[in-house]
Amino acid sequence: MSLVVVGSMAFDQIETPFGKTDKIIGGAGTFIAWCASNFTGVKQISVVGGDFPQSELDILTSRGVALEGVQIKKDEKTFFWSGRYHMDMNTRDTLVTELNVLGDFKPVVPESYQDCEFLMLGNLAPSVQSSVIDQLKTKPKLIVMDTMNFWMDIALDDLKHTISLVDVLMVNDSEARQLSGDYSLVRAAQKISAMGPKFIIIKKGEHGALLFHNDQVFSAPALPLEEVFDPTGAGDTFAGGFIAHLAKTKDISFDNMKTAIIVGSAMASFAVEKFGTERLRSLTQEEIHERIHQFVQLSSFDINLV
Repeated sequence: MSLVVVGSMAFDQIETPFGKTDKIIGGAGTFIAWCASNFTGVKQISVVGGDFPQSELDILTSRGVALEGVQIKKDEKTFFWSGRYHMDMNTRDTLVTELNVLGDFKPVVPESYQDCEFLMLGNLAPSVQSSVIDQLKTKPKLIVMDTMNFWMDIALDDLKHTISLVDVLMVNDSEARQLSGDYSLVRAAQKISAMGPKFIIIKKGEHGALLFHNDQVFSAPALPLEEVFDPTGAGDTFAGGFIAHLAKTKDISFDNMKTAIIVGSAMASFAVEKFGTERLRSLTQEEIHERIHQFVQLSSFDINLV
């Protein structure tokens, strides 16, 4: 059984108050794969152009990422995004978006991926996400979906259909409010859960994340960092850590999802320390374990009420 990841593999060009880059490797699928491959094997579904470096594909393969589901359109260009972050790093301006190969992406699930037990749907058009679900002959043990407000604006019906097919939905706090029409995040989670997902994860950036399941709520902290260089892939890295822990342990209980959120949060805290995937490339298992322990210590305390 396996973890299948669907998401973009792209070029990014980023400017923050701490510096700027030329074209670097990015994309939701890329961040998820780099992160998840620290914990388990990954079967990737994506599309790139002929300009995407073969060396990048080779290094993912060396990390246990299967690329049979990655389409390479040699005569076309890879998806490209350029953005500029403001000083608070929570807001950004999109400068350039070139869909290129992503514009008419029709994912194909290889036969070797049909053992999919855990499916991570990175942020893509909801119709693309649902097409992968439709191609699987056996329903996965768990389907996790990430999305964004862009699809709420232009493809709400498709989005709601795909949401109805998944077990876990990941959104940030503003997206949860937009999708539900409710400012209260508790009520927002209840309304989104009524659309189909059993679990709702609401990401709050530097303020951590919330996990909702029926009447149960878990609040995960965020690690206070002195400097955040680039938040572009933080949410995708969080998703990679979350789904990889579940795929590794094969335990989808609420308690284990709480652990998965801590793992995802720890991995995301690494991603923002440098531009693009740079920090993820140098991670060691010792660093990962130490960072997870730091998260545990953030909210661990004894109390004696008298």
